[in-house]
Amino acid sequence: MPENYGKLYVVATPIGNLADISYRAVEILQQVDLIAAEDTRHVALLLQQYGIVNKVTAFHQHNEERAAPVLIAQLQSGLSIALVSDAGTPLLSDPGMPIVKLAKESGIAVEPIPGACAVIAALSASGLPTSRFCFEGFLPRTSSARKTFFSERLDWEMTWVFYESCHRILATLQDMAEILPLDRQMVIAREMTKLHETIVKDSVGNMLRRVIEDENMRRGEFVVIVEGAATLKQDLSVSAEEMRVLKILLSECSIKTAVGMAVEITGGRKKALYQAALALQETE
Repeated sequence: MPENYGKLYVVATPIGNLADISYRAVEILQQVDLIAAEDTRHVALLLQQYGIVNKVTAFHQHNEERAAPVLIAQLQSGLSIALVSDAGTPLLSDPGMPIVKLAKESGIAVEPIPGACAVIAALSASGLPTSRFCFEGFLPRTSSARKTFFSERLDWEMTWVFYESCHRILATLQDMAEILPLDRQMVIAREMTKLHETIVKDSVGNMLRRVIEDENMRRGEFVVIVEGAATLKQDLSVSAEEMRVLKILLSECSIKTAVGMAVEITGGRKKALYQAALALQETE
């Protein structure tokens, strides 16, 4: 890095409770030459809380491609800049990728200032396995795309996590209940660190009922965590009727098609039918 270049700090800010900020983050926000914020009005409340007076410029999803080169030029001139989002760690489903990418390509130092992250906070209190997990950001907006998303992850062995909004949480759970086993465990963490924080662990079927019956469970911002297939004690046995249907379909279709159709016809478990299909092919 050229000696005259400034440094880009990626600063995590609270996701609800304003006390959830590190001493180091406060120091950086005080010391930098400029704060690039997703919402200047939103960050003003945080700065006011900690008595920070500094220059702030807007950097959000609608201007980041245009604004990133301007900020890079300022960094190259020797200024230091702190990047913050509305809440949590920048770039995790928040703006920031264009400027971090350009900074790296330009030889500008990028220093993370760690702190609050809704995904990590929710996982830590979920009671589901955390040794391996996959963060999926926000789900697709259409029902068909969400169902495809759930189908692709039906047999994933790791825990998977995504964000959802209050406007789509019910529809998302309804789609999930059509694809995943209703006894699959999941967690909804809503309004993390805020006054009405709620973390509920239950089966997919019961969770859907909770959200339908409790209006409060449809309010706020959501982190949804789903148990991986490997943690389930699944019954992989196949009934005589399921086997009969599967044999007929395998005589005409590929394994993938036959299993999919058998699931629709019999209501059997996809994984059990798939294992049965493989066994049938091996004996032929």
